[in-house]
Amino acid sequence: MTKSQLITIVSKKAHLTKKASADAIIALFDEVIRALTKGEKVVISGFGTFYVSPVKDKQVVPFGNEKNRQTIKSHRVVNLKVGKPLKKAVW
Repeated sequence: MTKSQLITIVSKKAHLTKKASADAIIALFDEVIRALTKGEKVVISGFGTFYVSPVKDKQVVPFGNEKNRQTIKSHRVVNLKVGKPLKKAVW
C-alpha cells in the first residue's frame, strides 16, 4: 500500500476530502518521526510500539575475503514491536 492509496482509503472511510486526509496522515507521520528522533517510544494501541535502538560498530568480511574487511559504523535503527491484535490478524 502506498501513501496515496492510504489517503484515498482514509478519505472514504472518514468522509473527508483527500486534502484533509493527506494533511492528517502527513501530520501523523511527522509526529512519529519527531518523537523517534528525540529517542521517544511511539505506542499505537492495537498496532504496536515503534522505538529506536543503537547498533554498535561491527566488522564484516564479504564472502570470507579476509583482506577486504569492512567496518560498519555505529548507528541507530527503528524497530517495531507488534501489538497483539496485529500479530493475531497477520500470523
